[in-house]
Amino acid sequence: MKIKVTQVRSKIGWPKDQKATLESLGLRKIGQSVVLEDNPCNLGKVNKVRHLLKIENINE
Repeated sequence: MKIKVTQVRSKIGWPKDQKATLESLGLRKIGQSVVLEDNPCNLGKVNKVRHLLKIENINE
């Protein structure tokens, strides 16, 4: 199973560790989307910055 993650809020004004988490997910600007594997590592990263993201399930 995969998830589609889209950045919907700016990373300006948030702590450095949250900015780094967005970068590690592959998100660098508002409106950018990435498709990620649904595994514990990625879900932990997404959970950390969920206030900046829109998250969708992709069933394959």
